[in-house]
Amino acid sequence: MSSPAANIEAVLEESGPDYEDFTYEQPTGGSQSDVYIVSLSYQGETYEVVVKFQHNDDATFALEPRLHEYVADRTSLPVPRILVFEPAPDRDIPPYFVTERMRGESLSDQFDSLGDGLQARIMTQVGEILGELHSTIAFEGFGYFGLTDDRLVVENLTWDWREFFESFTRQHLDRLESTPFDDLRRPAERAIDRSIETIPTTATPRLVHDDFRPANLTFDPDAEQPIQAVLDWQNALAGHPEYNVAQAELLFVDSVVRDPERQAFLRDRLHEGYRAHHEFPTDDGYTRRRPLYQLSTLLWRMAGFEQAFGSGGLAEARAEAYYREQFEQLVDALPE
Repeated sequence: MSSPAANIEAVLEESGPDYEDFTYEQPTGGSQSDVYIVSLSYQGETYEVVVKFQHNDDATFALEPRLHEYVADRTSLPVPRILVFEPAPDRDIPPYFVTERMRGESLSDQFDSLGDGLQARIMTQVGEILGELHSTIAFEGFGYFGLTDDRLVVENLTWDWREFFESFTRQHLDRLESTPFDDLRRPAERAIDRSIETIPTTATPRLVHDDFRPANLTFDPDAEQPIQAVLDWQNALAGHPEYNVAQAELLFVDSVVRDPERQAFLRDRLHEGYRAHHEFPTDDGYTRRRPLYQLSTLLWRMAGFEQAFGSGGLAEARAEAYYREQFEQLVDALPE
């Protein structure tokens, strides 16, 4: 297996940017083991690009650069431009694409330490981003994306949102078998069984960024609009927009902020930003459904727990305890 340095050098030689020397590092936060920030030196100047290689035989790899272009062409969201996409490199390296390096630093593990005003601005912008995404792009059915003749399509689509949501939620559940949360599979299954009827069957399918979390945003605290980039679109799907909003509430607010009053304030900022672009449910139906949407997201996080915290130690033990606490809270909040 070639080293990252050799693979990156091959990309640079094949894709053709002018440079005299380069260095690279992996981004902090998230779990993108095949992503590299590359700094290029040329005639006394330094500029940066991001190189992402296909992981193993990921059949969906080509989706991400296509989704970048699709979103960038239809919204004003800060999405990195694709500079090069090579699905079949001439060199003996995995398929790859190169994007521009967006401004800012990762929001991963930083949101809870930011000042109140900056947190509020970020949450308002998070709502604006989701609201614009859900107001401008719609599909004919629910499902995962694929490519047909380089066209983005919904594969094996269904018109039943509840059916699709239950399907991928139970897939998350099945993946707990090989994790420290195997003992929660049966309680989770019973919780899903008793509350799945709260999920609607019909809605307008919208583009859902199914990995929309702080680690996939970059931010500049001094900018008027702090969020500088929305990254990692490979897990996008056609889904119900309220599912995406509930995810954001869990991943930006409930999992990060402990104070209930502060949670409510930040949640209001999220909804306020969202309503600037797209309608948001005002009845109690969404409130009743939210815990199940969030439980699905938590099960997905639990399924990837060992990849995120596989090093062991105190951090892993604390994370496991917190996930279990969240699990109990969400199950208790589910409607009977």
